[in-house]
Amino acid sequence: MTLITILGLAGGLALLIIGAEALVKGASKIASALGISSVVIGLTVVAFGTSSPELAVCLQSVFKGQPDIALGNAVGSNILNILFILGIASMITPLVVAPQLIKLDVPLMIFVSFLLFLFGLNGSIGLFEGVILFVGLTVYLTYLITHSRKESKKFRELRKSEIDNKQRGIKDWFIDIGLVVAGLIMLVIGSDLLLDAAITIARAFGVSELIIGLTIIAAGTSLPEVFTSVVASLRGEKDIAVGNLVGSNIFNIMAIIGLTSIFSPNEIRVSPDALNFDIPIMIGVAIICFPIFYTGNIVSRWEGALLFFYYLVYTAFLILRATNNKMLASFDTIILTFILPLTVLTLLVVSYKSFRKQHKGL
Repeated sequence: MTLITILGLAGGLALLIIGAEALVKGASKIASALGISSVVIGLTVVAFGTSSPELAVCLQSVFKGQPDIALGNAVGSNILNILFILGIASMITPLVVAPQLIKLDVPLMIFVSFLLFLFGLNGSIGLFEGVILFVGLTVYLTYLITHSRKESKKFRELRKSEIDNKQRGIKDWFIDIGLVVAGLIMLVIGSDLLLDAAITIARAFGVSELIIGLTIIAAGTSLPEVFTSVVASLRGEKDIAVGNLVGSNIFNIMAIIGLTSIFSPNEIRVSPDALNFDIPIMIGVAIICFPIFYTGNIVSRWEGALLFFYYLVYTAFLILRATNNKMLASFDTIILTFILPLTVLTLLVVSYKSFRKQHKGL
């Protein structure tokens, strides 16, 4: 590994972080000025803005003929968003879950995760599947915007009063738009540097590009989500903290996979490893959100610790699998016969108690 490769990796990550921060800052101010609620901002502007690095990396990887990185990055980011970022954020402070997330957004995240698996059963994702995903995203966004406009009159007038008091001028709009444009430029350059460095590292160590996409690039491009969710939770913006991650996962599948398969010269190849392990793990992670979010409409510290523990288990499995370690078989046995059943049983008991408690209160 040369110094140039290390500098390219570090520089790419730095540009992705700075670019995403500028994009989210500018876009959030614009959305706030237009009177959009914090939940919708978290699900759309913030989520899509922090997912821009994934989009940039995926588009770059597809055009450079590295489809495993494109798919692995999106799938790996979804797993990391819930297990690592949500786990860390909720361990810092319990996160309140908006009812809309449980009724609409989490079920949609689960559905599109299953849909991606079905699309990949034939070994590839092409133009037709990409169009379906992207059109579905358009319908989803249309609903969110329409729903946000049907908020109570009192809330809208309060938001309007706040906007009027700010007295935004043309200069403010130019600054915010400039931040968005500058952020996008840095994201494109940063993704190019990161991708080149990651491919070099993969070849140098003999690690598959899928593993690189699922770990290094997924973690690197998810750093905006890490900072956004942690800072939002610390500042009490808990709707943004959770909505950012759920919205980001929806965007990763419907927009990133959708757009890359639409613009790719060739179909996105779905490797057997991704189909048999990584995508099912992503589906499982999406499903586990429902009972966790449902129990009291809050993600507690112990639930965050459970999510973070599973991220460590997942990462350990990837390392053992990539190195063909002899401990892999024993590791599988422990997970399947002890850890996974115990977790499922715990979540079922907690969900049942929460269900009874809510119905007793009616």
